Amino acid sequence: MKRALLIAAIDPRIGGVMVFGDRGTGKSTAVRALAALLPPIPVSQGGYQDGTAAPSKQTMQVPFIDLPLGATEDRVVGALDLERALGAGIKAFEPGLLARAHGGFLYIDEVNLLEDHIVDLLLDVAASGENVVEREGLSVRHPARFVLVGSGNPEEGELRPQLLDRFGLSVEVRTPQDLAQRVEILKRCDAFERTPEDFAEKWRREERKTLKRIARGKAALADVVVPDAVLELASRLCFAVGADGLRGELTLMRAGRALAALDGADVVTRKHLATVAPMALRHRLRRNVLDETGSSARIERAMEELLA
Repeated sequence: MKRALLIAAIDPRIGGVMVFGDRGTGKSTAVRALAALLPPIPVSQGGYQDGTAAPSKQTMQVPFIDLPLGATEDRVVGALDLERALGAGIKAFEPGLLARAHGGFLYIDEVNLLEDHIVDLLLDVAASGENVVEREGLSVRHPARFVLVGSGNPEEGELRPQLLDRFGLSVEVRTPQDLAQRVEILKRCDAFERTPEDFAEKWRREERKTLKRIARGKAALADVVVPDAVLELASRLCFAVGADGLRGELTLMRAGRALAALDGADVVTRKHLATVAPMALRHRLRRNVLDETGSSARIERAMEELLA
């Protein structure tokens, strides 16, 4: 999950991260931690009355916005004040959650329980990087570039395959089964609760290292080369596992490039592709009733056969 979030932070065009798994496994904590770790971003001032925002030298912490399950469409996309528009001729716009999430993360817990038309809307905006609000012939648009992170437990309701396919990466988080790991988690939670300042100071150096990796990766992303041989391997893998459409290959290419940039590499290798393949493809496979192995295992097996 951490690797998927870092990759999505390097290249938001990947389309966000879907996290399946048990409750209480730190899903939202991990996303909040990454948002808090990233450097401040510029603040846009001047409102959205004309559909644009004036630049500013002020900065703010990277946004982390929770989208509640009961949110209305107006609360998500924003609302136009029709009375003010008709009476005074002013396009008055009340920004929604998408505007607040610009430059940061939009987190949806139990996304599989969210209304389908809201999920459709979110994925469209996440892919285009722009939110358009139209009411009674009036139109306002504003940038809305964010990393969409959804989480859910499949036992509580499935996400439609056509919607799931539009998430860039998908990972599965399970409750740790290793005793030493569980004890270490307890110790760290206890240390943070008792002396949060000391705990933060202890991990500050590691956080700075991660921050530098992200900054270097984002700066180098455009210059990372994806060789034709790697692109061919990505397509052959999608053929082998029966992934529908071309989103799988595009995600493989973008995620492989982002991982290479994160690792400080100039060229995407087969190893990069093998690392991102399960998270890029596992949610795009049709269920095979004759194959009881998980989708990640099927992808890894197909990758091994291709590399052999």
